[in-house]
Amino acid sequence: MQTIGTISAIAVIGIVLLLQSASQTLAQQTPPQPQTDLNETQLRSFAKVYVQIEKILKTYESQLKEVKTPEEGKQIQSEEISKVHQALTQEGMDEQSYKRIVAIANADDGLRKKLVGFIDEERQKS
Repeated sequence: MQTIGTISAIAVIGIVLLLQSASQTLAQQTPPQPQTDLNETQLRSFAKVYVQIEKILKTYESQLKEVKTPEEGKQIQSEEISKVHQALTQEGMDEQSYKRIVAIANADDGLRKKLVGFIDEERQKS
């Protein structure tokens, strides 16, 4: 059953890498995006969701390492995805709006730095 745990861990790592990639992409992407209508409230909501998702992934990562059956792994992954969607919804966001903010911040170094600052503030609150 170690294989199931490994497969599940790989799936979680994939999600974590996606988020890390989004974070790194914030700093690396060069194509310009049009100026946006993002305000501080939206950026702070994004930061809050980002930190919540980090916590969710960390929590479920350890659970996925302990799975004994594929069904158990699927159940845990389903619960993890549900929690991520719940975190987004609580802040009035969906995956599309989350990705939109990432894309916008990628194009604007000042906005990206501001967003990273909000994320750091959220981490300190937690």
